[in-house]
This record gives sequence, structure tokens and C-alpha cells, in this order.
Amino acid sequence: MSAKEIVAKLLRPEIQAMHAYPVPDAAGMVKLDAMESPYRLPPALAAEIGDVVSRVAVNRYPAPDASELRALIREVMQVPAGCDVLLGNGSDECIQYITAALAREGAVVMSPAPSFVMFSMHALFFRLRFVGVPLREDFTLDAGAFLAAMVKEQPALVWLAFPNNPTGNAFPVADIERIVRASPGLVVIDEAYQPYAGASFMPRLAEFDNLVVMRTVSKIGMAGLRLGYVCGRPEWIEAFNKTRPPYNINVLSEAVAIKLLQNKKVLDAQAAKVLDERERVRAELERQPGLKIFPSAANFLLTRVAGGRGAGTRVFESLKRQGVLVKDFSGGHPLMENCLRLTIGTPEENRILVAALREALK
Repeated sequence: MSAKEIVAKLLRPEIQAMHAYPVPDAAGMVKLDAMESPYRLPPALAAEIGDVVSRVAVNRYPAPDASELRALIREVMQVPAGCDVLLGNGSDECIQYITAALAREGAVVMSPAPSFVMFSMHALFFRLRFVGVPLREDFTLDAGAFLAAMVKEQPALVWLAFPNNPTGNAFPVADIERIVRASPGLVVIDEAYQPYAGASFMPRLAEFDNLVVMRTVSKIGMAGLRLGYVCGRPEWIEAFNKTRPPYNINVLSEAVAIKLLQNKKVLDAQAAKVLDERERVRAELERQPGLKIFPSAANFLLTRVAGGRGAGTRVFESLKRQGVLVKDFSGGHPLMENCLRLTIGTPEENRILVAALREALK
């Protein structure tokens, strides 16, 4: 029996049918596809980090609970008293261990759709049934439909991205409150883009027994560290910790994250520049015929290309030929047909993007 035949025999059919998460090669491109911060660190701070890294004992395992980094996150991110923090190797791993902790037979995972694809992927991995409640055509949340679906499905786990990815909009706070209060299970609010949104449910964690907040530092300049974290009542954090791999935060990531969070004002200043650029780019693109720009509370803009099926992909391919990489969502969720997600870059990167879009839309 060949390796291909053995794999086909042993793999679950739903795993065989899926594709690995696609990460395109961005070498030599203006990279505006992954919502990273476009700014490198100031040379002086980079030199300090180099010194910190040079003193890390890479021959030893990390501290098992990363207590220094967790304490700093509680302080810098203003985690409410009485709540705890658990770290993940990126928020993707946080999604993994939260889902694993709630993976009872027959359990349902629910989120708006479209939303972050990892919510549904991890439900599949752990044999949970995923229910995506469609957003309206303008990507706003249909709270009534979501509440009705919760009554019907009785989800053990609800994911709410605030702001939502890939659409960029922030659902109304009042609607989220209604969902949290009505949910029969845990509600996780994914605040990956909080530095660009302003609003947060972090200060309100103590109000709800069934709420946790998940964040990442990837969007504010630390994507390469792969560091996410979950904040909530100790009972939830203790439960998730049981499914967390040991030593999941490596010593280099921990050391660098501590140094950067001690200098968070630098990252905050960079985020403020991204916000300014987002509004400038929006104003330029709104003058471009054939392109619809949706509201955004994140560090990217979702756009829809006018035209029939395939119009978005044609623009995407034209941008690639011009050396600009964005994210094409055509062929995925029906609401996302002809949609491109544009990460906000530096002023020069954004200038190149706008010019390339004008050329592609001719």
C-alpha cells in the first residue's frame, strides 16, 4: 500500500477534504495581506532587545507559567482585579485550547459568518458542530437572528470578533451585551484589533460569569513573536490551562515581549500612525470608481470590486503583477465575493497600493 493510500485510509474524511491555512509567498512584494504593523522598531530599542536576547539561557526550558510576562500583561493591558491571564503561541493556539476544553460530544460552536476562519477550523478538528450565523449583506450583525440561533442550537462556545475579521467592522456593544447575557455557554470576545478600535470588553470581565477576552500582540508590531493571551475569571483560566501544551511560550518570545511591553508607548505611537493612514487611504479609495469601502475599526480596509463573478480576483492578480500583495476572499463565503482586504501599511506602501489599484481598476 502506498503512502497516499495509507493516508487516505487513516485520515478523517473531513480532514482530507480541507486545505491547510494558505500563507502566500510575499518575497519582494509590498506585503499588505496579513494585518501586521508596517513599522520596525526604533534602532535604539532594537539594540536593547538584542542585548536582552543575548543574555537568554536558550539551553533551558522556559518558566512553566511565564509569571513575569503574565504579570506585566495584567498591568499594561489593565486586566481587572480578580481576573487571570493565560498565554498562547499566538491567538490561534488560544483558540485551540479553549475549544479543546469545551469539546464535549455533541457540543456546538457558534459565531457570526463570515468571521475568523480558525473558529470553525478548530471546531472541526475537535469534532464539534460549527454554526455560522450569517451577517447582513452590509456585514452588520443581525442580533435577532443570532439570539434565535442560540436558543435553537444551545452553543457551548460563542466566538465574537470585536472588531470582526475579515470585515473590519465593530458590532454594536449593546448587541454583544445581549448575546453574552443570553448565551447558555461561554462567550469569547476576540479583540485582536483592539488597539485600532478603542472600545474593549476587558474592563467589563468581572460583570459576566461566562465571558473571557482574547487578544494578540501581533497587530501592534510583534507578529513574529507569536504571542496571544486570554483573560478571564480564574475558573476559566484554570480550565483552559489543562489543555495548554507545556512550555508553549519560548524564552526568546517571552524576553522580547517583556521588553516591548515595558516600552508600549512606542507601539502605541506606531498604531496611531496606522490609524491616521487608514483614514487617509479610505478617503482616497472612496473617490475611486468601481470600489466600495466598508467601515473599519481595525488596521485594514475591506473593499468590494464592482462587476460580475471574478472581478475581485482579476484586480487581485493585477495587484500581484504590480508587486502588491493583498487578501482575496472571492470563492469563500458568499458574502465575500469580489472582496479584497487591504492591510494599512506605511505612507509609501499605501501610495503604491492606491496607485496599483487605480491601474488595476481601469
